[in-house]
Amino acid sequence: MAAVLIGFLVIGVALPVLPLHVRDDLGYGPVMVGVVAGCQFAAALIARIWSGRSSDRRGAKWAVMAGLWAAAAAGLLYLLSLSILNMPGLSVAVLLAGRAVLGGAESFIITGATAWGLARVGAPHAGKVIAWTGTAMFAAFAAGAPLGTVLYGKGGFAAVAVATAVAPLITLLLIAPLRGAAPAHKNGPGILSVISRLWLPGVGAALSSVGFGAIIAFSSLLFVEHGWMPVWLAFTAYAAALIAARLLFGHLPDRIGGAQVALVSVLVEAIGLALMGYAGSAALATLGAALTGLGYALVFPAFGVEAVRLAPSESRGVAMGAYTACLDIALDVSGPLLGFVASGAGYSAVFLVSAILVLCSIVVAINLRRATGI
Repeated sequence: MAAVLIGFLVIGVALPVLPLHVRDDLGYGPVMVGVVAGCQFAAALIARIWSGRSSDRRGAKWAVMAGLWAAAAAGLLYLLSLSILNMPGLSVAVLLAGRAVLGGAESFIITGATAWGLARVGAPHAGKVIAWTGTAMFAAFAAGAPLGTVLYGKGGFAAVAVATAVAPLITLLLIAPLRGAAPAHKNGPGILSVISRLWLPGVGAALSSVGFGAIIAFSSLLFVEHGWMPVWLAFTAYAAALIAARLLFGHLPDRIGGAQVALVSVLVEAIGLALMGYAGSAALATLGAALTGLGYALVFPAFGVEAVRLAPSESRGVAMGAYTACLDIALDVSGPLLGFVASGAGYSAVFLVSAILVLCSIVVAINLRRATGI
C-alpha cells in the first residue's frame, strides 16, 4: 500500500501542472496538452497484461520494484526534457517518452502490489486487498494535486521532475527488505484463457466505472453550468465517501460474496448519479456525488473478488492486470461518448445516461450471484 501511495503520488503531482508546462514553457496549444496528459494512460492500458504476466513469473515484489525503477526513470526523462527547452519539438518528444514510461510504471506498481497483497493474505481477503490498494491510489491522487501545485510554484516543472525521480527511489529502500511472494509456476494458462474466465466480472467493472468517469470529467462542469460554488465540491464529496466506505466496509465482499455486494452497491451508485442529474441545487448534487462514491467504493472490489475466484491461482497477476484494464477501457471509451451527450443535451444528461449504464451491471451481478449459488 505504501508503494502504491508513493507511486501514484508522483503521478498525481504532475497532473495539475503539466498543462501549464506544455503551454507556458514549451509554447504548445490544447491539442498537445491533451496528447501529453493522455499518453500516460494509454501506456498504462497497454502495459496491464505485461505487468500481470511479469508478476506471475518473476514475483509480485519484482513487479513493484520494476515499476518504481521505471517511475524514477520517468523523472529523469522529465529533467532531460527541461535541458533542451530551446528545442521545443525534441523536448516535448522526451516528455512524451517520460509520460509513457510512467504509465508503464503505474501498471507494474498497482498490478504487482495487488498480486503481492493476495499472495500474503490469501484469496479469502481479495476484497480487502483490492479495496485498500485502491484507497491508497485515491489518497495519492488527492494529495498529489496540491503538492504538485506547491512544487511548481516554488521551483517550476524542474521541482516536479526531481520529486518524480527521487520519491520512488526512497520507496525502493523501504520495500527492499520485505519478504516477496514466490513466483507462480512458469507453465500457467495463457493470457486469453485467463481473460475468457473473468470477462463477466470485467464487464461489470467496466459498466460500473462509467459513473467514476462522469464524476472526474464532468462534475465540475455541471457545477459551472448551474453557477454552483465551489466547483470541486462534488469530486471531494465523491472521494471522501469512497475512501470512508472502503475503510469501513471493505471486508464485506469477502464476507458475504462479491456478487451480493455488487448488486446492492450498483443500485446506490446509480441512485447517486441520477440525483446529480436531477439536482436543482449544489447540496443535492453533492449528496448525489457522495452516494456515487459510496456505491462505487465497493462495486469495483466486489467484482474483483469474483474475478479472483474465477482466475487460476497461478495467474492472479495476469487476472488483476486484465481486470484493472477494464477500468482503463471504461474511462477511455465513456469520456468521449458522454462528451457527445453533454454537447447535445447538457451536463445533467451526462449523469442520467451514466446511471443507466451503471444499472446495466446489475445483470452481471445477478449472473455471478446465480453462478455462486448465493
